[in-house]
Amino acid sequence: MHFIPSTSPHPHPFLATSRLLLMGLLLLFIAGCATNSANTRPPEPDLSELAHKAAQQMVAGNPDITRYNPMIAATFVNIDNLTQSSTFGRISSEIMASALAQQGMQVREVKMRHSMFIEEKVGELILSREVQSLSSQYNARSILMGTYAQGQDYLYVSTRVVRSSDAMVLGSADFQVKLDNNMRSLLEGQGGW
Repeated sequence: MHFIPSTSPHPHPFLATSRLLLMGLLLLFIAGCATNSANTRPPEPDLSELAHKAAQQMVAGNPDITRYNPMIAATFVNIDNLTQSSTFGRISSEIMASALAQQGMQVREVKMRHSMFIEEKVGELILSREVQSLSSQYNARSILMGTYAQGQDYLYVSTRVVRSSDAMVLGSADFQVKLDNNMRSLLEGQGGW
């Protein structure tokens, strides 16, 4: 006598429910992982990272830029009003000067009561008398300048190093910074000098 095991097409109800429950949990876990990884973006680069990349770009674009040492840095100004800056404009200039110094530029420290700026009436690349006077006083062969504009989601920054003798652009770079609450607070100090 041979015993033939039962091959019933219907497994025990408890096993079927357990399998369905296990498969459902597995599918939920996989879906959760997929959603999590889709929503996880790398963080936006901060102002310091962007300035250092911009400095590298400037020097890579014109390796001779470092021959125009020493350099002084002007405060970055609001593109809509070249006589206006903010905490953002001042710190951007400082960070960019630091980044260029790490790329080989000799930066002369110039702290003064009134920051340097571009004279609006004679155009963006013509240096004001004050800047020309300072570059002569500090024997600066180049000047770091920059402008910024506030958009809805980003701040757009354009920066360049110009030769002090004739305002020729030696190097330039542009970047954008995510306009978050931190950046907004740096812009709140907008106003005259």
